[in-house]
Amino acid sequence: MVIREIRAKNILSKSQIYDYTTNPYVGCTHTCAYCYARFMKRFTGHLEPWGRFVDVKVNAVELLRRAIAKAKPGRVWISGVCDPYQPAERKYRLTRGCLEVLLEHGWPVTIQTKSPLVLRDIDLLRGKTGVEVGMSIATADGTMRKIFEPGAPPIGERIKALGVLHNAGVETFVMIAPVLPAAEGLPSLLAGKIDRVMVDRLNYHYADWVYKKYHLESAMTDEFFASKSEELKGAFDSLGIKCRVI
Repeated sequence: MVIREIRAKNILSKSQIYDYTTNPYVGCTHTCAYCYARFMKRFTGHLEPWGRFVDVKVNAVELLRRAIAKAKPGRVWISGVCDPYQPAERKYRLTRGCLEVLLEHGWPVTIQTKSPLVLRDIDLLRGKTGVEVGMSIATADGTMRKIFEPGAPPIGERIKALGVLHNAGVETFVMIAPVLPAAEGLPSLLAGKIDRVMVDRLNYHYADWVYKKYHLESAMTDEFFASKSEELKGAFDSLGIKCRVI
């Protein structure tokens, strides 16, 4: 693993998903085969495989403090092209620092992660309006998780973290993207732990070789997504959980 400390030039970017995004890190050690953020390698000059490098923006907090002093307030997505709570965050605490700045100024925040490390910052999140935490969970099956997300935390740990946050009054959601085999097991596991869910095909092709290697080509088809998304929406609706298929 190559971890490099860098000084970034900017930290707050316009986003097509929310008003802004901020990424305290470049790269991610979760090594998800399907991750769209792999495109970042075109701009970073890294020769290491995706998942084997992380650039740490050591000046992220001071940059963000300066940026929001000039910017129009808006919702900030943490993060768009990295997991803000990947293992490097235990040492560097940049996500926590950025959160402190944003919440101090009353900016709304959407956190998206695969890591229960987010619970470390529950003291910042509890009781705050405009704050939501989402977990990306693509399947209920641990074997599938190991195939497609070999470096990511176990599914059970993510679901448990959602429950803790939800019970603490933090708005929670799940992004099911891509829809992997055994995703249909998620509704019963998530009942009482989330406020809403989004289902997205995440139609990128980085992971095509993984589907083929494990003879899962049927899970790449339009028919698979249509069937599974309909099944998931029906199950979440029956549990009173808002579900949107993208």
